[in-house]
Amino acid sequence: MEIALMKAMRVTGTAILSLLLGIAVPAFAQHDEQGEKQDHPQQQQGKHEQAKPEKQQHAQPPQHAQQQQRSERSKQAHQAQQQDRNTEQQHARQQQRTKQDDQQKEGRSNQQQQAQQQQQERNKQQVRDQHQQTQQQQRNNQLPQRTEEQQRIQQSAWREHGSRHWDSDHRTWRQRGGYRGYRIPEDRFRGYFGPSHGFRIYGLPFLVVGGYPRFQYDGYWFSPVDPWPEYWGNDWYDNDDVYVNYVDNGYYLYNSRYPNVAIAINISM
Repeated sequence: MEIALMKAMRVTGTAILSLLLGIAVPAFAQHDEQGEKQDHPQQQQGKHEQAKPEKQQHAQPPQHAQQQQRSERSKQAHQAQQQDRNTEQQHARQQQRTKQDDQQKEGRSNQQQQAQQQQQERNKQQVRDQHQQTQQQQRNNQLPQRTEEQQRIQQSAWREHGSRHWDSDHRTWRQRGGYRGYRIPEDRFRGYFGPSHGFRIYGLPFLVVGGYPRFQYDGYWFSPVDPWPEYWGNDWYDNDDVYVNYVDNGYYLYNSRYPNVAIAINISM
């Protein structure tokens, strides 16, 4: 009987313990669940508070970041200005080079034109010289040869009128009161007289009038009224080319070897 009672008490105690455990476990679980629920909002709030500064930080960058951005923008603006200045300078240099090239081309063109004009003048002068030489040669071929008597008379006439002090012995037509002799027509003078129409007195018709020599050229008689410088030489009238020019309202005889000396001459038909 006692044994049975003890068994019954153990069974009953076990049942009660099981019941108590069954009640306690759900209650503890419920308490833990409530605790987790209470802790969860705090954790969520903490996470939210932690995330919020990050968003604020992203929305409003720190001061040094703003300064860096401003510095970067200023640097970019400076680079753009510098590039614009470089472009303007390059454009100005290009315009200057173009201007210099144009000036050089124009200078070369002017030089070429001047060279062409000078060459044309030289060619014209050569043609005139050849024509003059041909005319002189034709005249020389047509002139009669002088006899020894004629040569002696001619030499004597020229030598008697040489001057050792020509600068003080000669006079211009203005000093003589002006030219009063025959005047050669302008068109004929341009065609046969002047510096570009030289000739030699040798072989030309020759006379002595009043002690002064007189020679004929191109149909006109030429009479020197001034002495000639002795440094011209004793045979200048035979070997030197001379020409007749009209200067300061009067006619003068020039020696091509001494173009700065002019001998006053009178012209007659």
